[in-house]
Amino acid sequence: MGKTILTVLGVILAIWLAMAAIGAILSMLKFFFFIGFVAVLVVLAVTAVSKMSKSR
Repeated sequence: MGKTILTVLGVILAIWLAMAAIGAILSMLKFFFFIGFVAVLVVLAVTAVSKMSKSR
């Protein structure tokens, strides 16, 4: 009986840990996507300002 309870608790813990890891990975990917998007915006802004100052 005790072995069965511990097995069930182990399976529940493993599923919980897997879900937590998947959530952390998705959160990290969203963060990196946001940082990349901001970097692209900065590069576009700097390029636009540079081209505008050269044309004058």
